[in-house]
Amino acid sequence: MSDIQKAMALLIAVFDKYAGKEGDRHTLTKGELKELLQNEFGDLLGKTNDQAAVDRLFKGLDSNQDNSVDFKEFSNMVSCLTVLCHEHFCKK
Repeated sequence: MSDIQKAMALLIAVFDKYAGKEGDRHTLTKGELKELLQNEFGDLLGKTNDQAAVDRLFKGLDSNQDNSVDFKEFSNMVSCLTVLCHEHFCKK
């Protein structure tokens, strides 16, 4: 398996690890998203204990406004964060 295929499989595995703990296994609730952010992104996003910040992020990610974050919405977040990291490291 190529590196990019491994990265794709890892994204799917991480999403699946958190999705469904509180309901639908195909989506993240706000609580599941918060746990994922704390455990998987750590210092990259700073303090995820700020519930208002989590609420704003959740609202921004939930593009179809169904009160959950599906894999497409999750992958958009990961993609955007990856672009920001790439831009940051290219400036150094």
